[in-house]
Amino acid sequence: MSEIIVPEIGESISEGTIAQWIKKEGESVSQGDLLLELETDKVNLEITAEQDGVLTQILKQEGDTVQVGEVIGMIGAGALSAGAAPAAQAAEASAQESPAAPQAEAAAPAASSTSQPSAEAAPLATPAARKLAREQGIDLRQVQAVDPSGRVYPSDVQSFAAGTQAAKAPAAQRPESVKAAEPAVINPAKPIERIRMSRRRITIANRLVEAQQTAAMLTTFNEVDMSAILDVRKRRKDKFKEKHEVGLGFMSFFTKAVVGALKAFPLLNAEISGEEILAKKYYDIGIAVSAKEGLVVPVVRDADRLSFAEIEKEIVDLAGKARSNSLSLADLQGGTFTITNGGVFGSLLSTPILNTPQVGILGMHKIQWRPVAIDEERMENRPMMYIALSYDHRIVDGSEAVRFLVTVKELLEDPESLLLEG
Repeated sequence: MSEIIVPEIGESISEGTIAQWIKKEGESVSQGDLLLELETDKVNLEITAEQDGVLTQILKQEGDTVQVGEVIGMIGAGALSAGAAPAAQAAEASAQESPAAPQAEAAAPAASSTSQPSAEAAPLATPAARKLAREQGIDLRQVQAVDPSGRVYPSDVQSFAAGTQAAKAPAAQRPESVKAAEPAVINPAKPIERIRMSRRRITIANRLVEAQQTAAMLTTFNEVDMSAILDVRKRRKDKFKEKHEVGLGFMSFFTKAVVGALKAFPLLNAEISGEEILAKKYYDIGIAVSAKEGLVVPVVRDADRLSFAEIEKEIVDLAGKARSNSLSLADLQGGTFTITNGGVFGSLLSTPILNTPQVGILGMHKIQWRPVAIDEERMENRPMMYIALSYDHRIVDGSEAVRFLVTVKELLEDPESLLLEG
């Protein structure tokens, strides 16, 4: 008998959620076969069989939260015959090995008449819902699940508890709001879909709230005339694509401009550790990418040492991994500064939230043609982009932040200067 154990995933990951069991109880498996998919806050992990045999028992179900090192299933030796139940085989083996097998067999009918219905009636519920029910002395079989699959969530237990309390209270003491709210919950004309948040979405939500609660976050804005960059791309994009087999996008220009500004204002490339500032002498730039399950920020390593083509290739590769859910932990860890581009979705202006523990993030936005005053008498339509810098005011002063953003603006409006930045 072999245990299926949640493996070590990474230093910062201690738990995950079972997304899907690929194999079912009773199925034969071979060494290397995919057993299940485990979802963590950063990456999804495939867990495979370490030996040939039969998946005799699944201890943790889809949607359950599991810890690193926890046993989530068992693989037994041999193969099951068609239709044989793993539980029945285990019981038979136990009976054969036990000296008290005859007594056990004699007692089996009486035991099954009391325990079997209870096991069959046990509802599907999340660990948190089971814990809450135990604490409040609630029988989960009495709780009605809103989820169409029948899985009971903590909110279902809370609703049941609230309804029980209201039912026990004298009519004069029952809140009118409770009475009024009850029909809305079950009104078929006002359907509600309850969607379980993925572990990644929960982590994203927690980290965004944490960033706003722990950092003294401010945002400063500027605008960039994109005429020069558009001109370079128009003249060079075909030859660039032919030579490097990758398109010349905007991200390579912005990455180079950010690196140049970080060299001039190094505190934006640092982080806070207790009462110390960790000033980083390398430039690993995170590029925010929208994936199916939420925003992820893979990292372009040593961006200061890469050419425009190398940056573009790296971004294309990382974006592809993000969308195919194949990013590794190494792709996501250790960024020093982040760039996010809401402009691809049409955003004209926004205030990006810090990707902690980083202390700076640059927001790009949609390129919009607007009339711009060239001098006191002339106006021209120019392709303009608002850019935003959110920063941690605990170690970055306002003047530094403003000058950092002005430096980014100046480098972008003079693309040749980016070559001088390395």
